[in-house]
Amino acid sequence: MKSHIAELLDLQYPPVAVHWANAKPEGALQFKQGKWGCVMFLLCNAAKGKPAAADRATFGCIGGGVGLGFGNMYTQFPGGIAEYLSTGNPEFCRTEFGKQVAQAMPELEEGERYCKDPDTAQNFIDGLPMVDVPEQYAVFRPLDMVEDGERPATIVFLANADQVSALVVLANYGRRDRETVVAPFAAGCHQIGILPLDESKKENPRAILGLTDISARKNTMGMIGHDFLTFAVPFKMFEEMEALTAGSFLERGQWGKVREHAHKSRGGA
Repeated sequence: MKSHIAELLDLQYPPVAVHWANAKPEGALQFKQGKWGCVMFLLCNAAKGKPAAADRATFGCIGGGVGLGFGNMYTQFPGGIAEYLSTGNPEFCRTEFGKQVAQAMPELEEGERYCKDPDTAQNFIDGLPMVDVPEQYAVFRPLDMVEDGERPATIVFLANADQVSALVVLANYGRRDRETVVAPFAAGCHQIGILPLDESKKENPRAILGLTDISARKNTMGMIGHDFLTFAVPFKMFEEMEALTAGSFLERGQWGKVREHAHKSRGGA
């Protein structure tokens, strides 16, 4: 499957298709059972041309299990997810079990401080559109590996500031509601997983701007650098946006000048 949007944006990485299925692509990358891994590694590998997958035993981390739609895995978080996201749980970390957990997650003692306090963090958790999908696998593939006629759940763009700007404009190009792109506070895997999946159920779904999760950025900076955000579009909205490119600003001079300058700044001819 080709994307006219990707061509006009001059993306460094191809869009990634995310879907849920009962089979995974042959040779798909997958975390080993019981081993830690960030779901965003799977996305980045797919963007680099290698399909990837996760199931209920290989989602990498508890947050990843939530983000990929495998239910409320946060109930299994040792020491409390609300404490971990906020001010920490030093009392738990002084127990024998807690000491073992803190060796793997040292942030647990003082917290990641992404939320002001445990109540604020719990309110965030309670507001997530958690789902337990019936399928076995969450699958990530470069869009050009998707056959015409297939309908993935979500298309994820890895986009720099110029490209995000263009995607936001295009998302609003044919809409009367000008809030068609949202940037919700969430984990990076939520922003490409359950959040756009939830949007896909709506008559007029919105795009999710993501990779605003500091931990996810730390985890992916060695793979894709520091310049990208994710722009996750439910497939219905992707089709809508693709159909709007002809005659739009993406084929006009203003965007052409931005694209040309960006190309030259990267050392292009």
